Amino acid sequence: MPHYDLVIRNGIVVDGSGAPPFRADIGVVGDTIARVGDLSGSTAEKVIDASGLVVAPGFIDIHNHSDTSVFLVPTADNYVMQGVTTIVVGNCGDSPAPLTERNIDAFKDSEKRLVEALGEIPWRTFSEYLNALDKLEKSINVATLVGHGTVRSAVLGFENVKPSARELNEMKTLVEEAMKAGAFGLSTGLIYVPSMFADTREIIELAKVVARYGGVYATHMRNEGVKLLDSVIEAITIGVESGAAVEISHLKASGIPAWGNVSRALAIIEDYVARGYDVSADAYPYTASSTSLSALLPSWVREGGVRKMLERLRDPSVIDRIEREFEEHGVMEERYLLWSQVVIAYSETHKEFEGMSIADIAEKLGLSPVKAVARILEDDGGRTTVVIHSMTEEDVIEAISHPLVAIGSDGSVKRFGEGKPHPRNYGTFPRVIARYVKELKVLSLPEAVRKMTSLPARKLGLWDRGLIRPGFKADIVVFNYYTIADTATYTNPHQFPKGIRYVIVNGSVVVDSGMHTGLKPGKLLRKVMY
Repeated sequence: MPHYDLVIRNGIVVDGSGAPPFRADIGVVGDTIARVGDLSGSTAEKVIDASGLVVAPGFIDIHNHSDTSVFLVPTADNYVMQGVTTIVVGNCGDSPAPLTERNIDAFKDSEKRLVEALGEIPWRTFSEYLNALDKLEKSINVATLVGHGTVRSAVLGFENVKPSARELNEMKTLVEEAMKAGAFGLSTGLIYVPSMFADTREIIELAKVVARYGGVYATHMRNEGVKLLDSVIEAITIGVESGAAVEISHLKASGIPAWGNVSRALAIIEDYVARGYDVSADAYPYTASSTSLSALLPSWVREGGVRKMLERLRDPSVIDRIEREFEEHGVMEERYLLWSQVVIAYSETHKEFEGMSIADIAEKLGLSPVKAVARILEDDGGRTTVVIHSMTEEDVIEAISHPLVAIGSDGSVKRFGEGKPHPRNYGTFPRVIARYVKELKVLSLPEAVRKMTSLPARKLGLWDRGLIRPGFKADIVVFNYYTIADTATYTNPHQFPKGIRYVIVNGSVVVDSGMHTGLKPGKLLRKVMY
């Protein structure tokens, strides 16, 4: 009589491939799925009765920013309670390594809480960072990208300069070291300092290194507003000329003048896929984005890093210049945002402003919006984050329902109750099912699950995850299709979703009957060359 460590009985299996559901039992031995089928004659150390419940592969968040916050909250509650078993970090050009004398002070400034928790940053190289992640006991699997912005700042600092041939080779060496250590690719954040100072050729040269190791080029593009289509073409050009697979991060059209362009962007992607290029995207199921408050400022204000930015913002002539530019060109990449659309999500020094718009804060302080922004950034040391309401639901539907678009939250592991972060940090994956499958019916359940499992796994080369198959790792989520729902809102974001009953990570039950067990079976996942 077969004996298993864990058996999930009588579940409705949605296996991650996009195929129709089927009823089956699943037997797990150690961290691996051993059998899928009728296991009625078997015994097990633990049995989960999944009668009436859906059994699917654990969700893979292909776009996450928990690079350091997972050290602060290793139970990753706000993600495992969504059914997420793997997060991909190092996105938008920002990774915690490599660190040199050119960028370590800026990193420490931005990661104040990490420094307080660890006492000292225990890594400099990307390999050392991965080793620290590997040693960390955590409830979730973590895969990493190396950030172009970090690589560039390690060599060039935060200035708007073009690298010499020698400096470009130094950057290539750092990227290669990261790939050899186990990174899954290179990311850029082309609206952020210092990635925004790189030209297309620089990125192509670095992506060529990634391509040699079978990695992916993931990009927060240069413009998600009125120049969205130009940015899509630049991203694909980098992939075509380097040979790297392309992942366009959090595909969106931000700002009213850009609305409707998501379908055009997807048409461009489809065209290159039809020609045989590996191009895809990810998206989150919300009409608001979230980023640093400083990202709204013109590039010349941010050049040189946060300390220089704060110094400039103390100069009244700089404030006057910013206000003139915003009046002429609009706020943030010509998105033509209204200050009422920009809401404070986290402020270290102004908790009373969390959940308030810049327009309301400015009125309360009796200041212009730009002066209010400058004051908050000064008080917070540049670490303020915001939620920006700038998209339309029609564009979100276009992205979410497209077969080449995976689901990525663009969020991070959070301390429960801290600030008013974007609700995507708590609700992204259940929301896809609750709203886009059940309510709007723009996706089938098997297709939605595929977008959250095998699609991102294939993109990354995680060949033993993302499907319910014998021999695959036992990352599994069990949920009630009829009750699954996101409950996090913009005004009350710290709320776990409903309907997630069990979450299994590497064969261990991390969520049992809707409660986090405290187990930490998560692993660091390294890119494997086949």
